Amino acid sequence: MTTPDSELPALGCEPDFDQLLAVLRREEPARATFFEFFLNDDLYERLAGFAVDRQDPFECLRQLVAAYARAGYDYATAASFYMPFGFGAAQATKEGEASISLNHGAVISDEASLEAFAWPDASTCDYSMLERIAAHLPDGMKLMGMGPSGVLENTIKLVGFETLCFALMDQEDWVAEVFARVGACLVEHYRVVASYDTIGFCIANDDWGFRTQPMLTPDQLREHVFPWHRRIVDTVHATGKPIALHSCGNFSTIVEDIVDIGFDARHSYEDTILPVEDAYEAYHDRFAILGGIDVDFICRNEPEAVYLRSRAMLERSARRGGYALGTGNSVPDYVPQAGYLAMVRAGLDARMAMAGG
Repeated sequence: MTTPDSELPALGCEPDFDQLLAVLRREEPARATFFEFFLNDDLYERLAGFAVDRQDPFECLRQLVAAYARAGYDYATAASFYMPFGFGAAQATKEGEASISLNHGAVISDEASLEAFAWPDASTCDYSMLERIAAHLPDGMKLMGMGPSGVLENTIKLVGFETLCFALMDQEDWVAEVFARVGACLVEHYRVVASYDTIGFCIANDDWGFRTQPMLTPDQLREHVFPWHRRIVDTVHATGKPIALHSCGNFSTIVEDIVDIGFDARHSYEDTILPVEDAYEAYHDRFAILGGIDVDFICRNEPEAVYLRSRAMLERSARRGGYALGTGNSVPDYVPQAGYLAMVRAGLDARMAMAGG
């Protein structure tokens, strides 16, 4: 349900990327800081205050920057709609279906189809939009570079989940080659993206788990997925910039791997897996905790409850640092705007309280 314009954040929230940088370094920011992976088209338009042609990627990015700035973020996501880079697999959804199958749309099933696939080359793509947008970035604001999904997600998209699971048991050679080619493509993508001055940090967006366990065994992830993420992290770190992990699912059996790979922060928390309050207490001294106000909680509860939980989370982390306020995952269009805006209001109110306003 759309909220009245009077509930939107007031104009004039000045970005300061150093505040988010402090969070990513597990330090205490000078004021409450936000993190959100992405919002939705209606919120982008309402927060930015102007409409755009959705077929124009640059205008979409310009609108997204304006929307994030209006809501009080110190960065904006350089979202996937601008990307010149992708793996070109078939669509994963069928006409009229809202859910995504992990098997539909696969295009690689053996060595022959692996060799026939048109593998992308990030070094030949036009990323100039990341330079053009500089003129529209408010002072103190940076972009977060992301991938066209990650090593595991793209491999599943190309191969299909069931085929991948069976092949890892008896056809591991060609599947290992798929992982390697996807990984190498993504390393090059992040090398290019992280080189732009407008990029303040990156995020590796790759879902690894279901609610109860990882999608592959920890050993399979360590053999085929994690080495490529280590190379992605090293590539971004070589530019002097941090990199966060966005990965849904239960990570209890691979948390040491997340630390070992070198991620500066982790995002995506779900109350039915590990509430963000518990995640913060367990891990904030090992990686920064981003977001975590559960999407289902926001959908099912009144805005006041969202506000109170958000303020409590900011108070929990205020003296210890390493936390940025946001949802557990993202803000798709089914999330009540009043709930999302209550969370934002909690952060802005916390800023005023710290400033003595």
